Amino acid sequence: MARAYWKKQLIAESDDIVELEGNLYFPESSLKSSFFSASSKTSHCPWKGTASYLDVTVDGETNAAAAWFYPKPKKAAAEIRDRVAFWRGIETEK
Repeated sequence: MARAYWKKQLIAESDDIVELEGNLYFPESSLKSSFFSASSKTSHCPWKGTASYLDVTVDGETNAAAAWFYPKPKKAAAEIRDRVAFWRGIETEK
């Protein structure tokens, strides 16, 4: 079972993980939705496509754009469709 934590709070948990470029991609359905909100940040990867970001808020503190996903990944990255990865201090374990 893989898990993601921020500030010792469990924010995602799943046994259905895709590991890509050292990142664990969790199914969107595994996120504890009360901790997530949309971010205006986007970025572009030449082979994965355009990423959108989510802010993570725990105990009133927000970690801006700490999670990302590819709403419409390119064909080469189809395995991460509907999946979310983390950075910026979010701890993941598998």
